[in-house]
Amino acid sequence: MTQSTWTPTSWRSHEAAQQPEWPDLASLADVEKQLRALPPLVFAGEARTLTGALGAVANGEAFLLQAGDCAESFADFRADAIRDKLKVILQMAVTLTYASGVPVVKVGRIAGQFAKPRSSATETQGDVTLPTFRGHLVNSEVFTEQARRPDPERLLQAYQHSVATLNLLRAFTKGGFAALHHVHAWNMSFVKDSPAGEAYEHVAQEIERALRFMSACGIDLTADGNLDEVDFYTSHEALLLPYEEALTRQDSLSGHWIDTSAHMLWIGDRTRQLDGAHVEFLRGVLNPIGVKVGPGIDLGELESLCDTLNPDRIPGRLTLICRFGADKIEDKLPAVLERVGTSGHPVVWASDPMHGNTFAAGGIKTRSFGAIVQELQSFFAICRANTVWPGGVHLELTGEDVTECLGGGDAIGEVDLQRRYESICDPRLNASQAIDLAFSVAELLRG
Repeated sequence: MTQSTWTPTSWRSHEAAQQPEWPDLASLADVEKQLRALPPLVFAGEARTLTGALGAVANGEAFLLQAGDCAESFADFRADAIRDKLKVILQMAVTLTYASGVPVVKVGRIAGQFAKPRSSATETQGDVTLPTFRGHLVNSEVFTEQARRPDPERLLQAYQHSVATLNLLRAFTKGGFAALHHVHAWNMSFVKDSPAGEAYEHVAQEIERALRFMSACGIDLTADGNLDEVDFYTSHEALLLPYEEALTRQDSLSGHWIDTSAHMLWIGDRTRQLDGAHVEFLRGVLNPIGVKVGPGIDLGELESLCDTLNPDRIPGRLTLICRFGADKIEDKLPAVLERVGTSGHPVVWASDPMHGNTFAAGGIKTRSFGAIVQELQSFFAICRANTVWPGGVHLELTGEDVTECLGGGDAIGEVDLQRRYESICDPRLNASQAIDLAFSVAELLRG
């Protein structure tokens, strides 16, 4: 990987968008020093393995499922919540694999998704104006002066929460919980009676029947452990650069730098400035990286971003996450596909059908399940019309029985939104809606 003139601190000479106004820079520097002395959260070998898996996606031989919380909360840090989120992702992955016949690369928005970009630096309620809520990595959603004050100690809290989450995820995915013969056990009680849950039960029965058949034929299904463990990776938006820099380490084998805060990192639609600090920082780490591509993207800038972030054109290094909105994708995506295709960059094409379809219903931020499906349908159709592999989806979801997005099999309406709206930022699919969506994507994969 080309890293000339790059250091973990070189981003500091570039303009950094979406950074809070820290009231105490000395305290921030002290926290950064503490973070630099702490062990890494992930390892270079894991990041390289993920790049290889994403390389298969770029080549049309696998599919990316990237999903998880909009913004993780320090307050809702429970083992069962982490388990249930993993359950939903496993259920979706099994459904997609069963339908498509290709491996599904599972990447969670988890163990680090604590910061959020915002459209305004301040928020006003009545006569009071305070700093905007930027995620628990920075401040609190509570609307008081003290709670909204950016606090560097939260970086240490985020690290500790990420450590505990990763430990639990590794125990679940490598300790038997994710074994394929537990495929029925992943169906949660409040999902089982829904249309999505019933459809999933049918898939689970078919998988168990296939496993019994292979066992009866004398095939040792436990020989290599492939059915007992799954590879599960973490990701988040690399937004708060002091935190990302402090967790960057040099790989002892290759000499390359890795941001050990997550396996995969992405740059948001608000921070992908070609000459900005986020692009400068991520161009130098060996992690696979993503870039959110919205309707305002300039095609020349997009090609330059590909050149900057993946100059060696490594398959799996770069994922372009398209987030246009159901009403704009047919107008915007074809030219994006053509420009990158002509450049010859081997990117993973993924669809984020959530962020372009957000609106307010009765003063509550929400998303329509129908619009989400519509954008995915357009994404698949446009990719195939341009002989491009529609390589993945990027979703915001939870394992909880929330009522934040409209529609789906449970037909959530506007009157239901206040019943269990628990997100601290953007609306998420609940478990039933997520599994319902997995079946919609499965149909699209079948073509």
